Amino acid sequence: MSRNRVVIIGAGFAGYRAARTLTHAVRNKAEVVLLNPTDYFLYLPLLPQVATGILEPRRVTVSLTRTLPRVRLILGEADGVDLEARQVRYTDPEGERGVLAYDRLVLAVGSVNKLLPVPGIAEHAHGFRGVPEALYLRDHVTRQIELASADDDPAARRARCTFVVVGAGYTGTEVAAQGKLFTDSLVRGQALPEGVSPRWLLLDIAPRVLPELDRRLSRTADRVLRRRGVQVRTETSVEEAMSDGVRLDSGEFVATRTLIWCVGVRPDPFVERLGRPMERGRLVVDPFLNVPDHPEVFACGDAAAVPDARNPGSLTPMTAQHAWRQGAAVAHNVAASLGLGRRRRFQHGELGFTVDLGGTQAAANPLGVPLPWPLAGVVTRGYHLAAMPGNRVRVAADWLLDALLPRQAVQLGLVRSGSVPLDTASPELARIPGPPGEESDAP
Repeated sequence: MSRNRVVIIGAGFAGYRAARTLTHAVRNKAEVVLLNPTDYFLYLPLLPQVATGILEPRRVTVSLTRTLPRVRLILGEADGVDLEARQVRYTDPEGERGVLAYDRLVLAVGSVNKLLPVPGIAEHAHGFRGVPEALYLRDHVTRQIELASADDDPAARRARCTFVVVGAGYTGTEVAAQGKLFTDSLVRGQALPEGVSPRWLLLDIAPRVLPELDRRLSRTADRVLRRRGVQVRTETSVEEAMSDGVRLDSGEFVATRTLIWCVGVRPDPFVERLGRPMERGRLVVDPFLNVPDHPEVFACGDAAAVPDARNPGSLTPMTAQHAWRQGAAVAHNVAASLGLGRRRRFQHGELGFTVDLGGTQAAANPLGVPLPWPLAGVVTRGYHLAAMPGNRVRVAADWLLDALLPRQAVQLGLVRSGSVPLDTASPELARIPGPPGEESDAP
């Protein structure tokens, strides 16, 4: 008799955890198939360290085949789901189309860049959601410093040495904080003219940095940023982006060749094509992560509107912390639907947050307890090592080398600008701003 087949779409925090937990829960009584465009799980919280030369890119990419040996991996991008026929259509990396039949389906497609209707953003800004963007930014920033050192035009030098980050959430704050350290290390090896130095601006429409986190974390991050020389401008937005700079809503024009877009994320529009009820752009599920009227279909992570058991009437936030635990919960409930174990309602409270600000600086409040420096830095890096499902020794080795040796300031030229467009989702959907406070990029 053939085994039941469970198909999981997406290998982000929710999908990866679901696959790993499910292989133990079903005990070889079901085939687990993982459909994902890449053969790795990306540990997003450490991506800023790839962009700033601390970690090599393979350190934050965990092999799916090595760490999920009992899962059948299929490389491909899901094109659609036929809920009645119980089939998933996909396209593999070489353009070939395929169909996967399933007995149970787990939708863990995650999120995409959130765009706003700001002229020029899609053409002149770059997002920060994957390894290609991090590698491009690393090369681009290095190139701007090198070109500035050889440019005879003072205005061009200042523009090349000016870096604008839009969005003071988790990702934007880390990129600005660590980016300033990176460019400071670069100029130590470059002969920049006197009076020219790297300038980083962090912009956000909110009244403070890290607006979605505890105010004490926000104050700590703000203090570190300003002491480091980052210009923090709250209650400020971009009115227009151009190839030679950005115009702010105050009317000020900032000349720059670097615009980094970190305003948050929105659920992957893939789930909207299912034709099922949606809430705030996310697929409606019950407390057991089941899609209503389809007991064989489950959803978790950023694309699922999971009820928050601790705050009735609210949805769980779009954070890696919740997605990771939803993946485990959905695995147990899929197994229960196959007669293995009992169903579980999803319930999880915040465990606190950590923000790595580069060097030995960090802001952390595990279990709601704010930590002082340098304990916050130790806890932050310890947390990441514990949370990563692989590559821990290699990450720790890179941290040690970064503490002992200068960073290598070279361009690899692996990723061109056109290969990392900001608009990674349908333009019609991605440019529709969601309700304030719904999008987040915090782990």
